[in-house]
Amino acid sequence: MNKDVRAVLLDLDGTLLDTAGDLVGIVNRLLLNHHRSPAPLKDLRPYVSQGAICLISHAFKIDEESELALSLREKFLDLYRDNLSIHASLFYGMEEFLEYLERQNILWGIVTNKPEWLTIPLISEIGLDKRASCIVGGDTLKESKPSPAPVSHACNLLNINPANTLMIGDDKRDIDSGNAAGTMTAAAGWGYIQPGDCLSSWKADHRFDSVKQLHEWFN
Repeated sequence: MNKDVRAVLLDLDGTLLDTAGDLVGIVNRLLLNHHRSPAPLKDLRPYVSQGAICLISHAFKIDEESELALSLREKFLDLYRDNLSIHASLFYGMEEFLEYLERQNILWGIVTNKPEWLTIPLISEIGLDKRASCIVGGDTLKESKPSPAPVSHACNLLNINPANTLMIGDDKRDIDSGNAAGTMTAAAGWGYIQPGDCLSSWKADHRFDSVKQLHEWFN
């Protein structure tokens, strides 16, 4: 076991949970409502970690700041609220990894930019609400990732020194947040990586292309 790590913080979408099926499904319902063809999952999957407005922008090929995009975002969130976990599941190997952390008395928590009103019900539906030692959403504080504030807040909640904490995420904002907060950082290469993204440029301390690789690093 890597004895320096006493806590692990995980981004939600694209790191802990594979939520692409549900999120892209909502976008496709909106496309059909506007008499447009649905988008293949593989085309939108890389943008899931960027949030609803980014998904809508790519699916409808419209500017993120357009009135249509902002209107569609509200409809997206209304639909998603009622369809949080139809297809959502832990990434392959993640259940075994979480069980390992729990056996080793390594605390684990969630730091996401998804708002609490979506995050907490989703985590509850998946059955992780009583296992996660902390949950920090995008609206828990005034600032969200890439600000260091959410990661620092999670470390405070866990009462663990950031230097003994590993922040894992599939987006550069996760790494920037962890680095600025003083944690160890790891890029989740199994997540929603956008075309052209160079993970080595994120300045993460580690890169793992599968949950299995991450798990093996602890042994």
